[in-house]
Amino acid sequence: MDEVRSSDVVVQRPEGLYCPAGDFYIDPWRPVPRAVITHAHADHARVGHGDYLALHDAQHVLRARLGDIRLQTVRHGEVLTLKDARVALHPAGHVLGSAQVRIETRAGVWVVSGDYKVEPDPTCAPIEPVRCDVFITESTFGLPIYRWRPADEIMAGINAWWAENAATGRASVLFCYAFGKAQRIAAGVDPSIGPIVVHGAVEPLNAAYRVSGVALPPMQRVSEVTDKAQFKRALVLAPPSAAGTPWMKRFGEYSDAFASGWMQLRGARRRRALDRGFVLSDHADWPGLQQAIRDSGAQRVIVTHGYVPVMVRWLREQGLWAEAFETEFGDEQAEAEAQVLAGPAGSAGGD
Repeated sequence: MDEVRSSDVVVQRPEGLYCPAGDFYIDPWRPVPRAVITHAHADHARVGHGDYLALHDAQHVLRARLGDIRLQTVRHGEVLTLKDARVALHPAGHVLGSAQVRIETRAGVWVVSGDYKVEPDPTCAPIEPVRCDVFITESTFGLPIYRWRPADEIMAGINAWWAENAATGRASVLFCYAFGKAQRIAAGVDPSIGPIVVHGAVEPLNAAYRVSGVALPPMQRVSEVTDKAQFKRALVLAPPSAAGTPWMKRFGEYSDAFASGWMQLRGARRRRALDRGFVLSDHADWPGLQQAIRDSGAQRVIVTHGYVPVMVRWLREQGLWAEAFETEFGDEQAEAEAQVLAGPAGSAGGD
């Protein structure tokens, strides 16, 4: 942790990232009076805060996950004055309602990007480059090995796998995070192949997406399927926590797969004995991280989570002023994906 400077617009505190000029926190991990939330994944949006501020598109997913919170929402780019700071939220392209937080004070313009991706996604607004003096970035996939293929290519692979299984009377069980990834896959596959059924953890998020205006194909909870023969042609979307549990027995013969950026690693699918692995992530890959940082125009970059030392070193080699913040982001995703890759060993949260 570098020394805090009086001109810093965002600083580290035990509760989370704090803006002194505006007296608010961004994605705090301990209860605070006022929290600005970049998106509704559980490592960024937690219960117990007084007031919440988020993008309008995030309201339904936030309430689905956090319950009856005191939530204020703003439109993309709408500027609020919070004490001595001007704050605006801009799309991050990560999941529905994900935002970058632009903070302007007399000390300059900072952007807290949260989690983001740069490739198109029909289920959320695309990332909007925001120029700033200081850019706070994730680095979940901050290694040169992580380079994503076009999403259309991945969806075509999922369709082919699903169609092959349906032709032989096997269910296609695809493990993916219940919020964001499941909806992106459902919107991208070919529903004419067979029915799409989902784990109970997925459907409340589907409902939040639909009420937010996102078009999704028809889906049914697994528990509501009365004709079990449907499973023989079905694509089953389930969170990683379902892997290796008795819940899986209802499908009879099935093929399983996992949709994750971690599938880029050789041996990840083999270690879990999955039939297939699809490299699909809602985070930026190595070129995407570089692009977002470049598009920000920032000369100072602060890295929050992921491959932090690698990213900081690379940024310094590019002549930028780079450092790191210690945060508690990324825990939910890491635990859940580790469970699927290592095999069943208890329950986990998500992907």
